[in-house]
Amino acid sequence: MAMPFDRTGASDRDRWIALIVLCVGFLMIILDATVTNVALPAIQRDLGFSQAGLAWVVNAYLIAFGGVLLLAGRFGDLVGRKRVFLGGVLGFTVASLLCGLAQSQEILIAARFLQGLGGATASAVILGMVVTMFRDPAERTRAFSIYSLFASAGGSIGLLAGGVITQLVNWHWIFIVNVPIGLLTIALAWRLLEDDPGLGLERGADVPGALLLVGALMTTVYTIVGTSRTGWSSGETLGLGAVALVLLVAFIVREATAHDPLVPLAIFRTRTTGGASLVGALMVAGLFGQFFMGALYLQRVLRFDTLQVGLAFLPLSLGITTLSLGFTARAILRFGARATLLPGIAAIATALLILQGVPVDGDYVRDVLPAMVLFGIGAGLSFPSLTTIAMSSVAPHESGLASGLVNTSTQVGGAVGVAVLATLSGGRTNDLLAVGMASPVALTSGYQLAFTVAAALAVASLAAAVGVLRPASASSGAREEDEQAA
Repeated sequence: MAMPFDRTGASDRDRWIALIVLCVGFLMIILDATVTNVALPAIQRDLGFSQAGLAWVVNAYLIAFGGVLLLAGRFGDLVGRKRVFLGGVLGFTVASLLCGLAQSQEILIAARFLQGLGGATASAVILGMVVTMFRDPAERTRAFSIYSLFASAGGSIGLLAGGVITQLVNWHWIFIVNVPIGLLTIALAWRLLEDDPGLGLERGADVPGALLLVGALMTTVYTIVGTSRTGWSSGETLGLGAVALVLLVAFIVREATAHDPLVPLAIFRTRTTGGASLVGALMVAGLFGQFFMGALYLQRVLRFDTLQVGLAFLPLSLGITTLSLGFTARAILRFGARATLLPGIAAIATALLILQGVPVDGDYVRDVLPAMVLFGIGAGLSFPSLTTIAMSSVAPHESGLASGLVNTSTQVGGAVGVAVLATLSGGRTNDLLAVGMASPVALTSGYQLAFTVAAALAVASLAAAVGVLRPASASSGAREEDEQAA
């Protein structure tokens, strides 16, 4: 079967343009999370959300997104990644229009759920498409760096874009702006991406496994995002956690015994894909927590408005951009992806340790800016390296599945990180307020605890990278031999 983007079927120029189209589509999806966070107060005022109800504007998206990522990646392998990508972008675009036109709480939450489904479906297959587009190790490393630039910078850009759009127009336009971008992405992708028929549903149409997987992941994410309301030790959290565990065990049993499993379990045992997913989950748990808690510290303690918060994160975006446009790719080719990854994670951990000491009367330049610079350096080195490692030993027919696994691990890791840090921070703040501590002091103490835990997660990620990931060079070839766990 001819693979898409064979050199005989598309020019070098077309392949790189197609990569940018894929990345723009992914950027639109990534931006949506942080853009929405900045606009939440305006949405609450306009539609009359309670504080608990408002959380579902974010949670509905996270539950759908985290629940179907791995499944969407596998379906890309089976029915063709171009079809899955186009369907996902179309679904995301239509759902964005519904969000922008929503005049009630129910419509907005339902549309956000549909956005999550579309976003997961599109993003799950992108890395798999990159693998088949770029066979040369040097080209693939450059392509992964460009992809990682869009992926890792999207969060901070979203904070700035959300502040600008919400303040200059209104919150409806943070969703409506996706419509022309989505339609343009569909038109260009339709023309530039070559058809790949996939393996066929008969090679892995495991319906029971699919239902168990989606049920387990959605229940897990639902449980995680609900802890900010119910706490980690509540009966609801423990009960839902038990249900998620049962579904996960049932899925594993099904996949181990199915003749044509939806997700071959061997992919979890590779020290490249499986190990990189573990490292990424821990790293992103700390990094996403920094986005969430850092924005709150700037708003609630330093009294920044939404636009100032976005500008405060610009050094992070600039650092990622500077490194991802060439430096990281060259470093991976010369020293190997693992050797480039380790200092990147160390920089993220150091930045979080700096934020652990933020004072009540903090100054942005003195107390926050150094951490933002280190975050930019760390993310700029880490994300391309992790992507290179994760996809280095994956067969072409399983690249969509591997792409879904990597994205699932980072998304669920981010959700866990935010939930844990928000719960710990809120608990510390409430305890101090209860004994008469001034609000700024109580808030700052809560944020300091959150940054300390986030730093511990980053250190755990570094330890996992040292202990699990084997030394490997991107120049050793696109197809390394899988190393199976004993």
